[in-house]
Amino acid sequence: MHAEALNCPNCGAAVASDSTRCEFCRSRLKTVACPSCLGVMFLGNKFCGHCGEQSVNAETVSDERPGVCPRCKVELQTLKIDATTIRECLKCGGFWTGVETFENLCADKEQQSAVLNYAGAKPRDSDAATPIRYVPCPDCQQLMNRSNFARVSGVIIDLCKQHGVWFDADELPKIIDFIEKGGLTRSREKEKLGLEEERRRLNEEQRKLARTERRIAGAGSDESVAGRRFGRVISALFDL
Repeated sequence: MHAEALNCPNCGAAVASDSTRCEFCRSRLKTVACPSCLGVMFLGNKFCGHCGEQSVNAETVSDERPGVCPRCKVELQTLKIDATTIRECLKCGGFWTGVETFENLCADKEQQSAVLNYAGAKPRDSDAATPIRYVPCPDCQQLMNRSNFARVSGVIIDLCKQHGVWFDADELPKIIDFIEKGGLTRSREKEKLGLEEERRRLNEEQRKLARTERRIAGAGSDESVAGRRFGRVISALFDL
């Protein structure tokens, strides 16, 4: 990415957009996308230097138990992005969300937009592939399950059913992009069709089984009648 000259939101000094700290006040810097023009700006700037639009409303909040990054093992930073509270690893850029927070994020388009503007304007591919391994939940330290989000997204996330979801740096933008493009709706429709097809298959198997049972029962009845008739013939022949 081409480095631009931006101003530190804390002291106003000119800083390159690819800098992670201000050389003058030593404040940590993070670039975000302007929600209007998608231009690069520092988190904390009140207005975009490109178009003048108000910036993403994100701030760090205190958290007694933020947990540690399951990959880097460093303490997570808790952020509030509009109404969404999320935890971020400052080293690898990964994100942790609680179960309820993630459910709300999936349903709220405004929050999706706010978080996407913070995490990155567009989904991006990592420069280096992340090793495939099971990682612990930041809250309970139990190994999380790996799952293809919505079964069809192609984004493999780490999931603790009790506590939340971990996203590597490039995964959260991809998930939000998938949701915004109607991926969840298509996934639900596909799942609904699959359930209907499975229901039809089970009903057909039940009908086949019922027909088989009736044939067996009918055959047993015929054999019983034939047996009684044969018995009467034997009795007549042998005077039994």
